[in-house]
Amino acid sequence: MALPPHIAGGTGSAPSRTPVYALVGNPNCGKSTLFNALTGLKQKVGNYPGVTVEKKIGTAYSQHGQPITVIDLPGAYSLAARSPDEAVTRDVLLGRRADTPQPDRILCIVDAANLERNLYLVHQILDLGRPVILVVNMMDVAIKAGLEIRIDRLEHELGIPVIACEAVNGRGVIDLKLAMSRADLPLSRHAWDIPAPIAKAVAELQASLTASDGKPPLIARAEALLLLTDQDSVRVAGSTPLSSRTAELLRGWQQRWEGEGTDWASSLVNSRYEAIGRIASAAVTQAGAAGPTLSDKIDRFATHPVWGWLTLGVLMTLLFLSIFTLAEYPMNLIDGAVAALADGVKANMAEGDFRDLITDGAIAGVGGVIIFLPQILILFFFIGLLESTGYMARAAFIMDRLMSRVGLNGKSFIPLLSSYACAIPGIMATRTIEDQKDRLVTILIAPLMSCSARLPVYLLMIAALVPGEQVPLLTKVGIMLLMYALGTFGAFGFAWLFKRTLLKGEPPLMIMELPPYRLPGLKDVMLQMFERGWLFLRRAGTVILGISIVLWFLAAYPKAPDGATAQQQLAQSFAGRAGHLLEPAIKPLGFDWQIGIGLISSFAAREVFVSTMGVVFNAEAEGDDTAPLRQALLAAKWPDGRALFTPLVCFTLMVFYVFAMQCVSTVAIVRRETNSWKWPLFQIGYLTGTAWILSLVVYQGGRALGF
Repeated sequence: MALPPHIAGGTGSAPSRTPVYALVGNPNCGKSTLFNALTGLKQKVGNYPGVTVEKKIGTAYSQHGQPITVIDLPGAYSLAARSPDEAVTRDVLLGRRADTPQPDRILCIVDAANLERNLYLVHQILDLGRPVILVVNMMDVAIKAGLEIRIDRLEHELGIPVIACEAVNGRGVIDLKLAMSRADLPLSRHAWDIPAPIAKAVAELQASLTASDGKPPLIARAEALLLLTDQDSVRVAGSTPLSSRTAELLRGWQQRWEGEGTDWASSLVNSRYEAIGRIASAAVTQAGAAGPTLSDKIDRFATHPVWGWLTLGVLMTLLFLSIFTLAEYPMNLIDGAVAALADGVKANMAEGDFRDLITDGAIAGVGGVIIFLPQILILFFFIGLLESTGYMARAAFIMDRLMSRVGLNGKSFIPLLSSYACAIPGIMATRTIEDQKDRLVTILIAPLMSCSARLPVYLLMIAALVPGEQVPLLTKVGIMLLMYALGTFGAFGFAWLFKRTLLKGEPPLMIMELPPYRLPGLKDVMLQMFERGWLFLRRAGTVILGISIVLWFLAAYPKAPDGATAQQQLAQSFAGRAGHLLEPAIKPLGFDWQIGIGLISSFAAREVFVSTMGVVFNAEAEGDDTAPLRQALLAAKWPDGRALFTPLVCFTLMVFYVFAMQCVSTVAIVRRETNSWKWPLFQIGYLTGTAWILSLVVYQGGRALGF
């Protein structure tokens, strides 16, 4: 993901090539909304090499049609990094990362209603000596709070262009593009006084960074100030290390101050805030009496110890009702299209292995999974709404009370909530957790939150579990909520265990900003929903298609003697032999070798279990209740004639998938995030072992009770 060439140096002269802007701001200031408003669909999303921090690069266009590259850096409160995502923002701006060119110019976005706090990051960025545009976002929120922001005064105090903006409705975006198009962006004239006891150390470190590390003077001064802040200790893979001379000089000064009793870090921070306070007092006035805002009034209910839980429960119930009711029509359309495609192939091709490969392998395998696309889109749409309206932070606040009892705080809830959609972005979101032990515990339990890939498995098993042609809606919702509850309470249980054994530690206090409630940005929500949906389809067209074809081959070869039944062919095939090899371990759970084939294949992706069952039982998914596959499962027998997929077995299989790892992509992300094979292997072991033990208890206990 290469960037266009960028200009060198820190002046405001005209760039000879495509300018590169870094978009920087505090969390919850509207940075992602502004990035989408500037770049639209022209975005590339990946990860910074060496660290699972999301890397977003987009192309904006000036009012004259000239391309402008925009890098959306992770949200940060300060360049003195406290977490890996803040470290990436710092390192890109300081030119420490060899994989990302240092941006020519910087867009700083701040929340107008919290200007003074947001200006701390801006103040640090101005030290870099690069052209900066300040975007004062959420002006409407500030006005409702009775605040008057004097944009002209901010421009005068900071000496840089300042744009008033409401990114959520596009106001100010044209003015911003005009400012970004300027070839003569000025450098800030703002200066602040470094405390006298610290000034000499800053000068010496600046000289060392310039001489030994090759830093430009202004960048070296900014980095020297950060090195003297005790929180600037997070180093991530891909960032360049300090020279031995600079590191030795830093240690020498710190030892000297410790002997003198000088609190150098606090002196620097307090000096900055004094300068920021003068700017804010000149630019912000209270236009009227500050009374309770609409967000405050809503929060009296939404974050109430009782009504808050009720609100969260109602929202989760509405989510599952939507998944089942709204998705039915598009699922039927997809099913009809898949069936028509298979029929068309059968009508136009001669019988043989190649036709079977296409119809029973590729179409049946992929079609059995993509039929669940509408439900997955609804799930991502709902999560996007929660984030866009500001409710997601309230959910974390509510959950903090519960999570503190298991040794975590509410900040772990947001990654866990994201894991309901997919564990991979959920695990990546743990980079915002400052405490390393809390972060690791959250990573270890994230796969227990029932992700969207489990939905096809749950839906298929619910369809086979309940007698009758149609499964009642409330029954589906109830069983689904039970599965999600099992995973959630399982995650909390293991968090409690890990925080008292492997990763002992007290839960840190949670300090979290509650953003104001806003009407959802439907454009951003839809963009996120379609991005995730496209990833699901791409996975269906690549990973699942490949697995389905391989599985068909393994189920079709070697060929059984002429006259053998389909079941005899499957039993002696490569897939059947693997299933028989696994059967002794899973037979106590009520599973046979055919289910074993599904368990093996679904380790690549959980939803592959559905397509595997379609191939194994030579059936296709159809409709909301996956009718033909459901009928094939209900007709499956043990050799002695007993039904294979009894209600107890279906329920046991769902319990197994609640707890089992069954996702090689998650294993890979955990390996990258922890930079070790120790934790992903431990994760596979404890989750698989738990899934087996609980499934054994459920099945054998159910049999003992006569189910």
